[in-house]
Amino acid sequence: MEKSILTIILFAPSIAAVITLLLPKDAKKIIRIWALVASLIPLAFALVAWFGFDAAVADAAGYKYVVNTPWYAEIGSYFHLGMDGLSLTMVLLTTLLTPLAILASFGVEDRVRMFMALFLFLETGMLGVFLSLDLLMFFVFWEVGLVPMYFLINQWGSPKGERELWGGMKVSSRTYASFKFMIYTMAGSLGLLLAIQMLGVVFKTFDLPTIVQQWNAMPGSTEILGGFTTVATAKSIAFWAFTIAFALKVPVWPFHTWLPDAHTEAPTAGSMLLAGVLLKLGAFGFLRFVLPLYPEQAQAGANVLAGLATAAIIFGAFAAFGQRDFKRLVAYSSVNHMGFVVLGIAAAAKAIGTESATIALNGAVLQMFNHGLSAAGMFFLVGVVYDRIHTRNLDEMGGYFPLVPVYGGILIFTSMASLGLPGLNGFVSEFLVVRGAWPIFTFWTALSMIGLLFTGAYILKGIAESLHGPLNDTHSHHLTEINKREIAVIAPLMVLMLWLGVWPAWLLGVIDKAMIALQSVIG
Repeated sequence: MEKSILTIILFAPSIAAVITLLLPKDAKKIIRIWALVASLIPLAFALVAWFGFDAAVADAAGYKYVVNTPWYAEIGSYFHLGMDGLSLTMVLLTTLLTPLAILASFGVEDRVRMFMALFLFLETGMLGVFLSLDLLMFFVFWEVGLVPMYFLINQWGSPKGERELWGGMKVSSRTYASFKFMIYTMAGSLGLLLAIQMLGVVFKTFDLPTIVQQWNAMPGSTEILGGFTTVATAKSIAFWAFTIAFALKVPVWPFHTWLPDAHTEAPTAGSMLLAGVLLKLGAFGFLRFVLPLYPEQAQAGANVLAGLATAAIIFGAFAAFGQRDFKRLVAYSSVNHMGFVVLGIAAAAKAIGTESATIALNGAVLQMFNHGLSAAGMFFLVGVVYDRIHTRNLDEMGGYFPLVPVYGGILIFTSMASLGLPGLNGFVSEFLVVRGAWPIFTFWTALSMIGLLFTGAYILKGIAESLHGPLNDTHSHHLTEINKREIAVIAPLMVLMLWLGVWPAWLLGVIDKAMIALQSVIG
């Protein structure tokens, strides 16, 4: 079982997706139930991996449940999977949010079979990124995750709205958003692929642990690639190729402009996974690849990265505060919250091996997990209202609390977790990032507190204009209380938000060991 557990986690969703496509297209209820049950299989095995993680045998590089089989041996590429505390945390998040997103999609009536299959294929793409220890395999899964999300936005996104392009041509907003999402990600992927190919040519392998070990042992003046360049020059070029690709995915300001459009037009479940997991792929890339492969370049560029992270925190909060579309407000909040992740990574890159760096890294990874919970919850709750009143415009809402008190209480709870209220999960991770980054980037950390202040402002604005004040009866006659299925979606997220706020040690213990091991590899 230990040898095959990662393979089962990775490919169970794809096998389920193929079976989904073979079901009768008119059997919508069966398709929904099958997709939900099938999505619970990776979660079950992820929990098995979690509870057996300490007892599992690690390889020489510190990874557990390792699978290493020739895939394209002629060019040195292997089907190499492994799990450490970082990937375990992200796998747990992915396998948890996917069944919740599928359950949230039970109201979808249009092409249900394809819709559910795309979600399951998307899960395989995301899991492959977190589990791959071969650079070429990593890139394959990185791109695989792009395609299902493109179609989910393009085909099942919001039917309202048009965007005017150059030359006066008009397209639907969801076509514009999906195309922008695809182009931005592929633009970053081009440099990433070239850098990966360069590493493959130099080392005759795409195996990450091998490349890390040999790459950092090379003298900086050694000539490579037929004498055309030195190791130091090659590292600098590859570093920026990796960094830009991952910065686009996070996204870091000013590469963030695709995010609000994609979130606004995506179906509710698509937004849950886009914010909950897909944004984490970029931050994961920084931790898994950039820091171990390019420690000197990361240290040199850390101040720039910290400045961009601070800009994301501040401008993301300002932009969120200025929104009248509730979903767009939550979308910009993701730019704000992911800025803290990047700030923690930048601080660690600057002072790798120090206590402050370890605290910042712990905070960054925990913030990735915590943001996944709260952002997925917020997007779902906005979708609950949209399904009933068919608008996200805050100007057309107000005074809903007396009509839907259960929903109102859940929205306030989830909003407080997103805000960072002490006692809930968001506070712990943001505190750790600030505590770790303060001795390293005092100026940037102090400046980012402006964004933290406005986080409270935009969260309270969203609550006040939807739940409080005089009743806006424009759409209130369509409003009904949250139902049992919808409570089943949000309840696990709420439990984890509270659990991590009160007792984060169960997750931080795993993260801390992984971050110490990461720094030992770099050092």
